Amino acid sequence: MNIAVVGTGYVGLVTGTCFAETGNHVICVDIDANKVQMMKDGKVPIYEPHLDVLFERNIRQGRLSFTTDLASAIKDAQIIFLALPTPPGEDGSADLKYVLGVADDLGKIITDYKVIVDKSTVPVGTAEKVHAALAKNAKEDLFDVVSNPEFLREGFAVDDFLKPDRVVVGTSSARAQKVMEDLYKPFVRQGNPIIFMDERSAELTKYAANAFLATKITFMNEIANFCERVGADVDKVRIGMGTDTRIGKRFLFPGIGYGGSCFPKDVQALAKSGNDAGYEFQIIKSVMEVNELQKTSIIPKIKAHFGGDLKGKHFALWGLAFKPDTDDIREAPALYVIDALTAAGATVTAFDPEAMANVKKVKGDKCNFANDEYEALNGADALIIATEWALFRTPDFKRVGELLKDKVIFDGRNLYDLDEMNGLGYTYVSVGRQTVGSKKTANV
Repeated sequence: MNIAVVGTGYVGLVTGTCFAETGNHVICVDIDANKVQMMKDGKVPIYEPHLDVLFERNIRQGRLSFTTDLASAIKDAQIIFLALPTPPGEDGSADLKYVLGVADDLGKIITDYKVIVDKSTVPVGTAEKVHAALAKNAKEDLFDVVSNPEFLREGFAVDDFLKPDRVVVGTSSARAQKVMEDLYKPFVRQGNPIIFMDERSAELTKYAANAFLATKITFMNEIANFCERVGADVDKVRIGMGTDTRIGKRFLFPGIGYGGSCFPKDVQALAKSGNDAGYEFQIIKSVMEVNELQKTSIIPKIKAHFGGDLKGKHFALWGLAFKPDTDDIREAPALYVIDALTAAGATVTAFDPEAMANVKKVKGDKCNFANDEYEALNGADALIIATEWALFRTPDFKRVGELLKDKVIFDGRNLYDLDEMNGLGYTYVSVGRQTVGSKKTANV
């Protein structure tokens, strides 16, 4: 098939590249001329494992191309995917100006039948708004609007797209349904379902899924906070819970809060949609409140260890991305930690294998950056871990101890074994577990 993808962010670029990988001809459109030229030159503008291999192969074989010209991109396309940003507005609602703006432009230039697909995460009722925007200038027999939410995990997006658990398609058109079924057949050969439903239900499915996962994470963080106060071990509680098949073991790892491009924005947008419909999501409201506090929950522990005063203290920070295997720093807890430490008079040197360039743009005046994880430790009073990158899991603890002023680690991701850290002589403060080491810090 001939496909156009409008927008080349995480979703758009993965979508376009993976459709090209299965033999389709894909043109990706973006208004950023510099970004388009970068992609034409074979450079991937984001970090996503395995994407570069597919990206380069499909450009080389002529199935993937890039342009700033919307009209030429959609001229021969049977399907047009809208993978545009929907940033939160001041009231928490998803801002649809980019989606509706492109829909308005498309209505002026389509001349034959197209399936217009909302790939962006959008509120319930957006498909109808897109339809109305198109219909202002295009005959209604020239298009159908479909909701096809993405369920991609950053760090695993390529695998998730090529081998999806399910594909959700919202459409009331039998013609569009057939087009979408043919498009996705190569991705579900092992029997995973393509689930067809109405557009509104498809739009809500995305929000409901993300809100539930955010709730699961946040619930476990609250259990971890309680464990610290009563002397329980959250790792043991997590394992005991996760073996219950009704609950499952995924998304039960406690930490310093969730971040990223999806959970914070989508949970907020769902709450706002509820308010607009006269319904208050009590659970969702609590999830947002708890997560906001969780992002800096490690700061009181740090202050307690240093007698309440962080002025003049220097910290090494491992991890800046909101999760490993991505360079995405949107709503990353590490950014909140940096702000809290510097506000208290401390200084920070950070290292992240992929996200430092992005952080320099927004926190360059508040944070120093190291070339590797060990350089970040030089002269630091303690190490703080904010992202669970694989290279942080088995460091040279002897070298770590030699570079730090004192053998103190505040671990926001529970990477290390308590007994091992105690045996190595570290003061080790984690999440939902008791502090170990000679200078025990009260869990607060």
